[in-house]
Amino acid sequence: MHKRYRLFAKARPGAMPLPVRQDVHAFTMPQVFDRWSADAAGVRALEKGDNVIAIFDTIGEDYWSGGGVTAKKIAAQLRAIGDRPIEVQVNSPGGDMFEGIAIYNVLREHPQDITVKVMGMAASAASIIAMAGNRVEIGAASFIMIHNCWVMAIGNRHDMAETAEWLEPFDQAMVDLYAARTGQKATDIAKWMDAETFMSGSQAIERGFADALLPADVMTTDGDAQARDREINDLRAMELQLVSAGMTRSDARARINKIKGTPGAALDTATPGAGEDWSGLVGLLDTLRK
Repeated sequence: MHKRYRLFAKARPGAMPLPVRQDVHAFTMPQVFDRWSADAAGVRALEKGDNVIAIFDTIGEDYWSGGGVTAKKIAAQLRAIGDRPIEVQVNSPGGDMFEGIAIYNVLREHPQDITVKVMGMAASAASIIAMAGNRVEIGAASFIMIHNCWVMAIGNRHDMAETAEWLEPFDQAMVDLYAARTGQKATDIAKWMDAETFMSGSQAIERGFADALLPADVMTTDGDAQARDREINDLRAMELQLVSAGMTRSDARARINKIKGTPGAALDTATPGAGEDWSGLVGLLDTLRK
Protein backbone atom coordinates (compact mmCIF):
# COMPACT_ATOMS: atom_id res chain seq x y z
CA MET A 1 0.00 0.00 0.00
CA HIS A 2 1.11 3.56 -0.66
CA LYS A 3 3.46 4.85 2.05
CA ARG A 4 1.59 8.15 2.37
CA TYR A 5 -1.64 6.29 3.12
CA ARG A 6 0.02 4.34 5.92
CA LEU A 7 1.05 7.58 7.60
CA PHE A 8 -2.64 8.30 8.14
CA ALA A 9 -3.67 4.76 9.07
CA LYS A 10 -4.44 3.92 12.69
CA ALA A 11 -4.20 0.68 14.58
CA ARG A 12 -7.59 -0.90 15.03
CA PRO A 13 -8.70 -1.15 18.70
CA GLY A 14 -8.99 -4.54 20.39
CA ALA A 15 -11.84 -7.02 20.19
CA MET A 16 -15.12 -6.28 21.95
CA PRO A 17 -17.02 -8.69 24.22
CA LEU A 18 -20.05 -10.56 22.90
CA PRO A 19 -23.01 -11.44 25.16
CA VAL A 20 -23.48 -14.86 26.67
CA ARG A 21 -27.24 -14.34 26.94
CA GLN A 22 -28.98 -14.86 23.61
CA ASP A 23 -32.43 -13.70 24.77
CA VAL A 24 -31.57 -9.99 24.82
CA HIS A 25 -30.98 -7.88 21.72
CA ALA A 26 -29.88 -4.25 21.61
CA PHE A 27 -31.58 -2.32 18.83
CA THR A 28 -31.50 1.00 17.04
CA MET A 29 -34.08 3.40 18.43
CA PRO A 30 -37.15 4.15 16.24
CA GLN A 31 -36.24 7.83 15.88
CA VAL A 32 -32.95 6.89 14.24
CA PHE A 33 -34.87 5.21 11.41
CA ASP A 34 -36.81 8.47 10.99
CA ARG A 35 -33.56 10.44 10.77
CA TRP A 36 -32.08 7.96 8.27
CA SER A 37 -35.23 8.16 6.13
CA ALA A 38 -35.08 11.95 6.10
CA ASP A 39 -31.36 12.49 5.58
CA ALA A 40 -29.60 9.36 4.35
CA ALA A 41 -32.01 7.00 2.59
CA GLY A 42 -30.79 5.90 -0.83
CA VAL A 43 -27.27 7.35 -0.55
CA ARG A 44 -24.87 5.04 -2.37
CA ALA A 45 -21.35 5.07 -3.81
CA LEU A 46 -20.89 5.92 -7.47
CA GLU A 47 -18.31 3.18 -7.92
CA LYS A 48 -17.70 -0.19 -6.32
CA GLY A 49 -14.50 -2.19 -6.79
CA ASP A 50 -13.86 -5.89 -6.28
CA ASN A 51 -12.35 -5.24 -2.85
CA VAL A 52 -15.36 -3.33 -1.50
CA ILE A 53 -17.83 -4.44 1.16
CA ALA A 54 -21.07 -2.44 1.03
CA ILE A 55 -23.17 -2.04 4.20
CA PHE A 56 -26.32 -0.31 2.98
CA ASP A 57 -28.85 -2.06 5.23
CA THR A 58 -29.68 -2.67 8.87
CA ILE A 59 -27.26 -4.62 11.03
CA GLY A 60 -28.45 -8.16 11.73
CA GLU A 61 -31.03 -10.22 9.87
CA ASP A 62 -33.98 -8.04 8.87
CA TYR A 63 -37.53 -9.41 8.80
CA TRP A 64 -38.97 -6.62 6.66
CA SER A 65 -36.45 -6.59 3.82
CA GLY A 66 -35.41 -10.23 3.96
CA GLY A 67 -31.83 -8.93 4.05
CA GLY A 68 -29.67 -7.32 6.71
CA VAL A 69 -25.92 -7.38 7.29
CA THR A 70 -24.53 -10.16 9.47
CA ALA A 71 -21.08 -11.19 10.65
CA LYS A 72 -21.46 -14.41 8.67
CA LYS A 73 -22.01 -12.47 5.43
CA ILE A 74 -19.09 -10.12 6.11
CA ALA A 75 -16.78 -13.05 6.87
CA ALA A 76 -17.74 -14.67 3.56
CA GLN A 77 -16.99 -11.45 1.65
CA LEU A 78 -13.63 -11.12 3.36
CA ARG A 79 -12.71 -14.65 2.33
CA ALA A 80 -13.67 -13.85 -1.26
CA ILE A 81 -11.57 -10.66 -1.29
CA GLY A 82 -8.58 -12.41 0.23
CA ASP A 83 -5.42 -10.91 1.71
CA ARG A 84 -5.85 -7.42 0.24
CA PRO A 85 -6.69 -3.96 1.58
CA ILE A 86 -10.45 -3.46 1.66
CA GLU A 87 -12.91 -0.62 1.55
CA VAL A 88 -16.09 -0.73 3.63
CA GLN A 89 -18.86 1.59 2.40
CA VAL A 90 -21.44 2.33 5.10
CA ASN A 91 -24.91 3.87 5.07
CA SER A 92 -26.84 2.19 7.85
CA PRO A 93 -29.11 3.19 10.75
CA GLY A 94 -27.67 0.34 12.80
CA GLY A 95 -29.75 -2.51 14.13
CA ASP A 96 -28.70 -5.29 16.48
CA MET A 97 -25.76 -3.86 18.44
CA PHE A 98 -24.40 -7.29 19.34
CA GLU A 99 -24.33 -8.30 15.66
CA GLY A 100 -22.50 -5.03 15.05
CA ILE A 101 -19.90 -6.01 17.63
CA ALA A 102 -19.49 -9.38 15.92
CA ILE A 103 -18.95 -7.67 12.55
CA TYR A 104 -16.45 -5.27 14.11
CA ASN A 105 -14.52 -8.21 15.57
CA VAL A 106 -14.49 -9.98 12.19
CA LEU A 107 -13.21 -6.88 10.37
CA ARG A 108 -10.49 -6.10 12.89
CA GLU A 109 -8.97 -9.53 12.29
CA HIS A 110 -8.39 -8.73 8.60
CA PRO A 111 -4.61 -8.67 8.01
CA GLN A 112 -4.63 -5.70 5.61
CA ASP A 113 -5.65 -2.06 6.09
CA ILE A 114 -9.35 -1.18 6.05
CA THR A 115 -10.75 2.12 4.79
CA VAL A 116 -14.28 2.88 6.00
CA LYS A 117 -16.33 5.38 4.01
CA VAL A 118 -19.44 6.72 5.74
CA MET A 119 -21.93 7.62 3.02
CA GLY A 120 -25.09 8.95 4.58
CA MET A 121 -25.04 7.57 8.11
CA ALA A 122 -23.27 5.18 10.45
CA ALA A 123 -25.59 5.06 13.43
CA SER A 124 -25.76 2.86 16.50
CA ALA A 125 -24.35 -0.60 15.65
CA ALA A 126 -23.00 0.75 12.35
CA SER A 127 -20.88 3.30 14.24
CA ILE A 128 -19.19 0.40 16.04
CA ILE A 129 -18.43 -1.24 12.69
CA ALA A 130 -16.93 2.02 11.40
CA MET A 131 -14.37 1.95 14.20
CA ALA A 132 -12.77 -1.13 12.60
CA GLY A 133 -11.24 1.10 9.93
CA ASN A 134 -7.59 2.09 9.94
CA ARG A 135 -8.88 5.16 8.15
CA VAL A 136 -12.42 6.53 8.31
CA GLU A 137 -13.70 8.98 5.71
CA ILE A 138 -17.10 10.64 5.96
CA GLY A 139 -19.30 12.82 3.76
CA ALA A 140 -19.73 16.44 4.81
CA ALA A 141 -23.49 15.90 5.09
CA SER A 142 -23.16 12.42 6.60
CA PHE A 143 -23.51 11.46 10.26
CA ILE A 144 -22.04 9.18 12.88
CA MET A 145 -24.45 8.53 15.74
CA ILE A 146 -23.63 6.95 19.11
CA HIS A 147 -25.81 5.96 22.07
CA ASN A 148 -26.07 3.51 24.95
CA CYS A 149 -27.45 -0.02 24.52
CA TRP A 150 -31.15 0.29 23.79
CA VAL A 151 -33.13 -2.85 24.54
CA MET A 152 -36.72 -3.94 24.87
CA ALA A 153 -37.23 -5.98 28.04
CA ILE A 154 -40.28 -7.23 29.94
CA GLY A 155 -40.56 -8.02 33.63
CA ASN A 156 -40.76 -6.59 37.13
CA ARG A 157 -38.34 -4.17 38.78
CA HIS A 158 -35.99 -6.99 39.71
CA ASP A 159 -35.86 -8.12 36.08
CA MET A 160 -35.22 -4.55 34.94
CA ALA A 161 -32.44 -4.09 37.51
CA GLU A 162 -30.84 -7.36 36.39
CA THR A 163 -31.01 -6.31 32.73
CA ALA A 164 -29.53 -2.88 33.50
CA GLU A 165 -26.68 -4.49 35.41
CA TRP A 166 -26.08 -6.94 32.57
CA LEU A 167 -25.97 -4.14 29.96
CA GLU A 168 -23.57 -1.85 31.83
CA PRO A 169 -20.35 -3.65 30.75
CA PHE A 170 -21.39 -3.34 27.08
CA ASP A 171 -21.93 0.40 27.40
CA GLN A 172 -18.49 0.64 29.01
CA ALA A 173 -16.99 -1.48 26.22
CA MET A 174 -18.38 0.96 23.65
CA VAL A 175 -16.97 3.90 25.62
CA ASP A 176 -13.57 2.21 25.65
CA LEU A 177 -13.74 1.46 21.91
CA TYR A 178 -14.69 5.00 20.91
CA ALA A 179 -12.08 6.45 23.29
CA ALA A 180 -9.34 4.20 21.87
CA ARG A 181 -10.21 5.23 18.30
CA THR A 182 -10.68 8.95 18.95
CA GLY A 183 -8.34 9.80 21.82
CA GLN A 184 -11.22 11.56 23.57
CA LYS A 185 -11.80 11.32 27.32
CA ALA A 186 -13.99 8.40 28.37
CA THR A 187 -16.16 10.76 30.42
CA ASP A 188 -16.89 12.87 27.34
CA ILE A 189 -17.67 9.78 25.26
CA ALA A 190 -20.11 8.57 27.93
CA LYS A 191 -21.88 11.94 27.95
CA TRP A 192 -22.26 11.88 24.15
CA MET A 193 -23.68 8.36 24.35
CA ASP A 194 -26.10 9.41 27.10
CA ALA A 195 -27.24 12.31 24.89
CA GLU A 196 -27.72 10.02 21.83
CA THR A 197 -25.42 12.21 19.75
CA PHE A 198 -25.46 12.73 15.98
CA MET A 199 -22.13 14.06 14.67
CA SER A 200 -21.86 15.70 11.27
CA GLY A 201 -18.88 15.01 9.05
CA SER A 202 -16.86 17.93 10.39
CA GLN A 203 -17.79 17.14 14.02
CA ALA A 204 -16.84 13.49 13.57
CA ILE A 205 -13.42 14.54 12.27
CA GLU A 206 -12.95 17.14 15.01
CA ARG A 207 -13.70 14.52 17.68
CA GLY A 208 -11.58 11.80 16.09
CA PHE A 209 -14.36 9.47 14.94
CA ALA A 210 -13.27 10.08 11.34
CA ASP A 211 -10.08 11.18 9.62
CA ALA A 212 -11.12 13.05 6.47
CA LEU A 213 -14.05 14.26 4.41
CA LEU A 214 -15.24 12.29 1.40
CA PRO A 215 -15.48 14.21 -1.89
CA ALA A 216 -19.14 14.86 -2.72
CA ASP A 217 -18.72 13.44 -6.21
CA VAL A 218 -18.10 9.88 -4.97
CA MET A 219 -21.68 9.61 -3.70
CA THR A 220 -25.09 9.64 -5.33
CA THR A 221 -28.71 9.20 -4.25
CA ASP A 222 -30.45 6.23 -5.84
CA GLY A 223 -34.13 7.18 -6.17
CA ASP A 224 -35.41 3.61 -6.16
CA ALA A 225 -33.24 2.68 -3.18
CA GLN A 226 -34.38 5.82 -1.37
CA ALA A 227 -38.07 4.95 -1.78
CA ARG A 228 -37.44 1.36 -0.68
CA ASP A 229 -35.36 2.45 2.33
CA ARG A 230 -38.04 4.88 3.50
CA GLU A 231 -40.91 2.43 3.19
CA ILE A 232 -39.10 -0.35 5.02
CA ASN A 233 -37.80 2.07 7.67
CA ASP A 234 -41.37 3.05 8.54
CA LEU A 235 -42.17 -0.61 9.14
CA ARG A 236 -39.05 -1.15 11.25
CA ALA A 237 -39.76 1.92 13.38
CA MET A 238 -43.41 0.95 13.78
CA GLU A 239 -42.50 -2.56 14.92
CA LEU A 240 -40.16 -1.21 17.59
CA GLN A 241 -42.75 1.30 18.79
CA LEU A 242 -45.42 -1.40 19.10
CA VAL A 243 -43.03 -3.63 21.02
CA SER A 244 -42.16 -0.71 23.28
CA ALA A 245 -45.88 -0.39 23.99
CA GLY A 246 -45.96 -3.99 25.24
CA MET A 247 -46.53 -6.21 22.21
CA THR A 248 -44.37 -9.21 21.37
CA ARG A 249 -42.39 -8.90 18.15
CA SER A 250 -44.49 -11.58 16.46
CA ASP A 251 -47.72 -9.82 17.46
CA ALA A 252 -46.38 -6.45 16.27
CA ARG A 253 -45.38 -7.91 12.90
CA ALA A 254 -48.74 -9.64 12.52
CA ARG A 255 -50.59 -6.38 13.28
CA ILE A 256 -48.52 -4.41 10.77
CA ASN A 257 -48.90 -7.06 8.07
CA LYS A 258 -52.65 -7.10 8.62
CA ILE A 259 -52.90 -3.34 8.22
CA LYS A 260 -50.79 -3.24 5.07
CA GLY A 261 -52.86 -6.03 3.56
CA THR A 262 -50.20 -8.67 2.89
CA PRO A 263 -50.19 -10.98 5.94
CA GLY A 264 -46.93 -12.82 6.49
CA ALA A 265 -45.16 -11.17 3.56
CA ALA A 266 -42.11 -8.95 3.62
CA LEU A 267 -41.95 -6.04 1.19
CA ASP A 268 -41.07 -6.77 -2.44
CA THR A 269 -37.78 -4.91 -2.71
CA ALA A 270 -37.90 -4.95 -6.50
CA THR A 271 -41.18 -3.00 -6.62
CA PRO A 272 -41.50 -1.14 -3.30
CA GLY A 273 -45.07 -0.30 -2.38
CA ALA A 274 -46.58 -1.81 -5.53
CA GLY A 275 -50.21 -2.76 -5.17
CA GLU A 276 -50.37 -2.00 -1.44
CA ASP A 277 -52.66 0.33 0.50
CA TRP A 278 -50.51 2.23 2.96
CA SER A 279 -53.23 4.51 4.36
CA GLY A 280 -53.76 2.43 7.49
CA LEU A 281 -50.03 2.21 8.17
CA VAL A 282 -49.54 5.94 7.76
CA GLY A 283 -52.31 6.66 10.27
CA LEU A 284 -50.93 4.17 12.79
CA LEU A 285 -47.40 5.49 12.44
CA ASP A 286 -48.54 9.10 12.96
CA THR A 287 -50.44 8.05 16.08
CA LEU A 288 -47.42 6.22 17.51
CA ARG A 289 -45.13 9.17 16.84
CA LYS A 290 -47.48 11.52 18.67
